[in-house]
Parts: sequence; C-alpha cells; structure tokens
Amino acid sequence: MALPLLAAKPLSINARVPSFTLGNEESSRQVVPALQTRTDTKARPGLEDQIEQAYRQIYFHAFKADRDVVLESQLRRGQITVREFIRGLLLSRRFREGFYNCNSNYRLVEQLVGRVLGRPVYGDQERISYSILIAQRGLASLVDTLLDSPEYLEAFGNDTVPYQRSRVLPGRPHGALPFNQQAPRYDARWRDVSHRRAPRGSSPWTPGSPRPAWLRDQPSPLARQIWQGVVATGGFLLTGFVLWTAAAMLSTGWGG
Repeated sequence: MALPLLAAKPLSINARVPSFTLGNEESSRQVVPALQTRTDTKARPGLEDQIEQAYRQIYFHAFKADRDVVLESQLRRGQITVREFIRGLLLSRRFREGFYNCNSNYRLVEQLVGRVLGRPVYGDQERISYSILIAQRGLASLVDTLLDSPEYLEAFGNDTVPYQRSRVLPGRPHGALPFNQQAPRYDARWRDVSHRRAPRGSSPWTPGSPRPAWLRDQPSPLARQIWQGVVATGGFLLTGFVLWTAAAMLSTGWGG
C-alpha cells in the first residue's frame, strides 16, 4: 500500500504574503492577463503570448522542433485550458528526455515545484515527500498533484501560465535570480555521466581506450567495412551467376 503524502510547511511565516507592488519585468514574466476559456480564438487576446510564456516557463525556450502542435491546436480551439496545456508539456517526450532523464528524483522535485508552483521547495521535507511520490507512482502522479493542488489553483487558476512568484522582495538590495538560472536543465552529475559514456576528444575505437556500455557489443568500423565488402562482392557474384545461368538456358533452348 502506498504511503500518504507528507505535508510540508513553508520555510518562513511570510513566504506567501501577497505583493502590493506594481508588476514589472523584475517581478515576474506574467505580461498578459489571465485568459477566459472560450471557443472563439479571436475573443481570447494574448493567447499567443501565453503559449510562448508556457514554453519558456517549462522548457526555458521555444524551439520550433520542441513545439507541440496538437496541444496548441486544442488550446486555440478552447478544448483545453492553460493548466491542461502545461500538463501536456510536462508529460511530453521533450520534458522526459530533457529534464526527467537528466536528473535525480530530488532535483526533479526542485525543477517541477519551481516551474509549476513558481517557488522553491520547502526544504528537505517537501523534497523527500515528492521524491517518494515519483518513486512510487511516476512522473505523471507528481505533475497531477502539483497542478491539482489548492496552491496552484489559488495562485494561477485554469488560465494563467505559472511564473516565478515574489522574485523581488521589499528590503532586499537585489532580487532573486530567475529560476532557470537557479536550476538549469541538468547539473554536474549528468554532465559527468555523459562524459563517461562518450568522452570528449577521444574515440571509442581507439586501441586501448575503454568502450562505453552502449557500444560494447557493436563491431568496429574496420569489421563493418570488411563485412560490407564481402556482402557487396557476394552480391555481384551471385547476380553474375544468375545471369550466366539464364543466358545458358536461353541459348540451349534456342539451339534445340
């Protein structure tokens, strides 16, 4: 039986005090108001800005190859809300390959809480609690837990793209760094793992160099070239033999 999710308390008593300052570039990247879900795309001003914001919030960029045209079409038609659009991006193949596979469960919790709830984790208690949830039920369970939480619905609702909250606090000479600079896509651990798999500046075929695990059972380039040469030569010989046999049969039949 799965253990219940442990509750985590804020790190300070004023962690979620509403800000009365005017919005600007330093407070958040929320530059357009929340959308009202409608079926008419023309009646939803700022929709394209919201889509771009969602890609930047989840992926930190909006490359053409990473865009999900199906989710965008559903959002433009009013079939899904912005919250469901965010859910689709978090469960996409791009997020799994670029974030989920590159991080441990603890660091993945930091990534998801920062990108979805717009705040840092509440210490080790929340980090451990959510990491256990990932280990027991997978990534989709944590995504659903965060997007369906009262904190998310109260802060962003169904039609507002998540953003970093309380980036600039009164009484501080410098504001907090943007979350994507605080927590890049992967850390030194994944860099070292990738380096061990394919060391830079060396070839796995060099004599004496260790071969990575993913090339351990693969033949060397020389063996591949010899095999391709044998196959090509055998193909030519077989084709010539077939043509010679056919010509001999035709000539024998013509003479008879």
